[in-house]
Amino acid sequence: MPATPLLTCLGIGVLSGVVAALCGVGGGVVMVPAFVTLLGLEQKTAVATSLAIIIPTALMATTQNARHGLVDWRVVGVTALSASIFAYFGSGWMRTLGNETLTRIFGGILLVFGLRMLWLGKA
Repeated sequence: MPATPLLTCLGIGVLSGVVAALCGVGGGVVMVPAFVTLLGLEQKTAVATSLAIIIPTALMATTQNARHGLVDWRVVGVTALSASIFAYFGSGWMRTLGNETLTRIFGGILLVFGLRMLWLGKA
């Protein structure tokens, strides 16, 4: 990997790690758009790469948050199970959609939830 993409990946990692720790997001909000615009990855590859990176990121943040009693483990079990099952099937669906369609879906979701958070002041 040439120096520029290595430094770009490092910068994306720093930003997404901080945003993930502060807001509970990072993959979709930071990494996917950065991978597409800065590294030239296709939307599908950006999504899949981001999901792979979320695993160690989530483990590190969860360790810290659990240490401070911030994780509601009653919510984790059922939500993690249902999210995992539907993520498995959703990844199959993702492969059937075009990159442009995925980009529009992604942008629309960010816009709707972002506006809702700004307007209502809560998630």
